[in-house]
Amino acid sequence: MYDLIIRNRKLNKLKVALVILVLILIIMVIFTSVRLVQMYKVSKTINEYNIWIEKFNEEKAKKAQEEANRFATLNSEELDKISNIYKHQDNKRVFLTFDDGPSQAVTPYILDLLKQENIKASFFVLGVKAEANPDILKREYNEGHFIGNHGYSHKYKEIYATSQAVLDEYNKANQIIKDALGNQNYNSLVFRFPGGSSGGPYHDVKKEAKELLKQNGIASLDWNALTNDAAGASTKDEIMQNFYDTVEGKTSVVLLMHDASDKILTYECLPDIIKYFKDNGYTFESLYDVLGR
Repeated sequence: MYDLIIRNRKLNKLKVALVILVLILIIMVIFTSVRLVQMYKVSKTINEYNIWIEKFNEEKAKKAQEEANRFATLNSEELDKISNIYKHQDNKRVFLTFDDGPSQAVTPYILDLLKQENIKASFFVLGVKAEANPDILKREYNEGHFIGNHGYSHKYKEIYATSQAVLDEYNKANQIIKDALGNQNYNSLVFRFPGGSSGGPYHDVKKEAKELLKQNGIASLDWNALTNDAAGASTKDEIMQNFYDTVEGKTSVVLLMHDASDKILTYECLPDIIKYFKDNGYTFESLYDVLGR
């Protein structure tokens, strides 16, 4: 009888030990399963993150390439488009262009009006002015206006010393524009010669410089209408009369104006100028529209 009791106790202990062992195994299986699930989720998250990072970098590289392409130097077709900008159009168009800025005294008022009228213009900025007013230049760009190049100094003797000096002025102003915009891909692409691209004592240098610019994928643009706001017109009536006289009969108008600090009359005349073009069926365009960029 005693031996039986002893055997039963041993058997019970064995059963308990087996139960405990099974419980331990079950716990280990559950723990391992949980850990495997956790590891799978972590691995899946890491893979998804890596895929997202890869797609993000691809998209970033794509946008950077698109931006670089947008401001790459002009090809021959684009150079021709700028050269032929004055030709007769079936649909009337006008390019409002402003030289010699940006300035604190005038440019912001012009920008406010253009924004109100939903018009994009083209600003041919001076490097020295862009250097002094990078915030205004950045506003011009951010609001969708074309930023062209008017050289750095506006000092004829320096600019027109040689054709290379013209290109150097372009490059100096171009770098200032890049720095002001915080965008080293940007290129101003179109140069406006101070005083125009022909005539005067520097005609031969200008002619050579135009070819040199073209060889570097840079167009040059003059105008075919003007207000004379920087050439003697000192009243609103004079500015408007010059405007009416020079715009008449043209279907593709490149209008020369200025936004230097002493040109507040230009801003004051601008509402009447805009109204004239609207009343006469003109579409407002910037040089981006010509280049298709």
